[in-house]
Amino acid sequence: MRIERELMRGAGPVAVLKLLEEGPKYGYELVEALSEQTGGILDMGQSTLYPLLYNLQSQGLIRPSWQESESGRKRKYYSLTAKGKKRLASDTAQWGAVTSAMQSLGILSGTQPKLRGGEA
Repeated sequence: MRIERELMRGAGPVAVLKLLEEGPKYGYELVEALSEQTGGILDMGQSTLYPLLYNLQSQGLIRPSWQESESGRKRKYYSLTAKGKKRLASDTAQWGAVTSAMQSLGILSGTQPKLRGGEA
């Protein structure tokens, strides 16, 4: 299943920040992790990821650094800044609120909608 563009705009940045919370990663590594860890739901190509990374960088949420990989090749690794960590915490709380609201509506699996006025 491919996620709609509008949902990806909201989910993509927080997903990338969450992956970077684990430690620095380079672009292709992020693409692979997003696909693998989300069962392909947040699968995005490099043409989508790199503009997202530049945007996060311009906001001061991530910082790039060139590092030599195990193969000896230089790669640009991205890591969270202190501002990025704060943003991730805020975004995580907001996603939690949205998830709770969706559960209340019965949109997420395994939940029942709450009825108004205590009706069952």
